[in-house]
Amino acid sequence: MEQRLNFITLGVRDVARSRSFYVDGLGWTPRLEVPGDVLFLQVNHGLVLSLWKRAQMAAELGVPEDGLRADIAALTLSHNVSSPAEVDAVVGQAREAGADVASPPRQQPWGGYSGYFADPDGFRWEVAYNPTWAVDDAGHVTV
Repeated sequence: MEQRLNFITLGVRDVARSRSFYVDGLGWTPRLEVPGDVLFLQVNHGLVLSLWKRAQMAAELGVPEDGLRADIAALTLSHNVSSPAEVDAVVGQAREAGADVASPPRQQPWGGYSGYFADPDGFRWEVAYNPTWAVDDAGHVTV
């Protein structure tokens, strides 16, 4: 297996609500969608974020819908930026879009600056500035 990741799929309870958050609130552009069922967002070259109706995801996985975790998943999605001011701006935009700011931006013990918000289904997004990583104008991160 090649070392790569192409899709991240989040099982959401209400695709329309998630669409409103990501598209209307955060300003992202849908690439393909089946209204009410699934929404695909190209988030980086070769990487797609899929917002899929939770019940359909459970059926395909062969588990009951209540078998999917209902609380906070041990998973974060990260959006890296090139300055602490950008962290503040992105977390502010997410708040305006209706996100719950789970952890306000602050200086972290590991040397960076980050904060967390939760999307409508509670998935945690980290918005981070790491002074030891480079983020180019296209948003590509080099570790």
